[in-house]
Amino acid sequence: MNTAISVRLPKTLADRLDSIAKETERPRSYIVQKALESYIEDYADLQIALDRLHNKTDPVISGKELRKSLGL
Repeated sequence: MNTAISVRLPKTLADRLDSIAKETERPRSYIVQKALESYIEDYADLQIALDRLHNKTDPVISGKELRKSLGL
């Protein structure tokens, strides 16, 4: 089930959105949905990285050790 959400955008951003939608022949809602999906995935990755950075028990390895473990 889809949920309608209303947002206000600066005119320049709305114009860019319209331009991308026209160029890709996709609805604006499709472009916004894909952009949000990408942002949310990136945000989740950032949170995981920050959690690992602050976890004192998480081991730290050098680039050399990483390459060796990957067989590079």
